[in-house]
Amino acid sequence: MNQIRFERDYKYNNTLRKSYSELSNLTFGIEFEEYYQMGYWSDRYLPFSYVYQDKVIANVSVNLLDFIIEGKKKKALQIGTVMTHPDFRKRGLSTNLMNKVLAEYSDAYDFIYLFANKDVLDFYPKFGFEIFNEHIFFMNFSRNKKQNTTLRKLDLKNLRDRKFIYEFVSTRIPVSNVFSNLNTVGIFMFYCLNVFPQDIYYLSEEDVIVIFKQEQKTLHLYDIVSKKEIEIETILMKISDFSTEKVIFHYTPAYKNIQIESTPFIGNEVLFVKAFKNNSFPLNVKHPLMSQA
Repeated sequence: MNQIRFERDYKYNNTLRKSYSELSNLTFGIEFEEYYQMGYWSDRYLPFSYVYQDKVIANVSVNLLDFIIEGKKKKALQIGTVMTHPDFRKRGLSTNLMNKVLAEYSDAYDFIYLFANKDVLDFYPKFGFEIFNEHIFFMNFSRNKKQNTTLRKLDLKNLRDRKFIYEFVSTRIPVSNVFSNLNTVGIFMFYCLNVFPQDIYYLSEEDVIVIFKQEQKTLHLYDIVSKKEIEIETILMKISDFSTEKVIFHYTPAYKNIQIESTPFIGNEVLFVKAFKNNSFPLNVKHPLMSQA
């Protein structure tokens, strides 16, 4: 244990950064090296790690961002990429790293939160985190007429398209004034590269980027990136087809003049929140999937 040392914010250290990516690939099947080389690993993403013989063996990362709650900005920190190499588990390394993160940031933030898989639900309440049950929002929708549209699929392998997405997202407005995030362009680009590379489109007339999938009769809407307020029905008419019967929003919609329902969300991960400064986390909301670490 004496040879184990603590390191933080080492993205410019090639040895440690690549070791971090190797551990994340071993643990979650995801890599960060391409993400870094493309310039998307910003100063808002900070790993807190234990290192043994120049190998990252345990980690808790923080994402520095903001919440928008009922139109007001709140400082938030999202914890992610909590992992320990199998050879070093059950030594309290994750506990120590969590305590380091909380000691550094608790006084400066309104909320600290994370998403945990269901195998570790007993771990986070030890640090004062509470479970908040998300809701999923949906609406019935049918496209009743042919709609002319200029829907352009964006290609993540194309440098011009990647640059266009990055710059567009960097100047976006929140997807919802009821509940959403700011300063999450790095996480957004990670999803573009690793989760939705085939599902990103640009609507030139509306000047919006839309991330969506049509699965049978259901349209899954993951994000609408815009620099101004939008008319949601116009966009839905242009991205749906004649088989669409339902739209599911993977964020908290706040659109006028449409009827949206919600139901408790049952996902693979559970939302844990620790609030500070007498703040309270809103009920009946869905954290935007495209900014979930």
